[in-house]
Amino acid sequence: MPKQTTEVDRLVGIRITALRKAKGLSQTALGNAVGVTFQQVQKYEKGQNRVGAGRLREIARLLEVPVSAFFEEPNDSAGRDDNVFGFLSTQGAVDILRAYVQIEDDQLRREVLAIVRSAARLSRPAGLANGGAE
Repeated sequence: MPKQTTEVDRLVGIRITALRKAKGLSQTALGNAVGVTFQQVQKYEKGQNRVGAGRLREIARLLEVPVSAFFEEPNDSAGRDDNVFGFLSTQGAVDILRAYVQIEDDQLRREVLAIVRSAARLSRPAGLANGGAE
């Protein structure tokens, strides 16, 4: 019977995705660098396939993070980290963050943040626009 993937495999995949995107690497570039196809990288990132220890070490080296970055921390911050990694895997999130940190003027940065928050409020369904309170 083949080994099935677990929740840990899924979380490792989410973190690979976020860290890969933060480095500006495509799945193809990551796959080529560690000796697998982009399809295999997709399977790792979706948690469909397990990443072997040696390959995970190579991915960590390439992404310039410790192997431990792919695993839960023993404290309460693990849940928050998963939310951050989930957020970073959202289409365009890393691009927005990169552009945001390039804004040197503090006032302009605050104004950009206000615009993004307004856009987020406008995109919510009517009942949720005020946090669900009406």
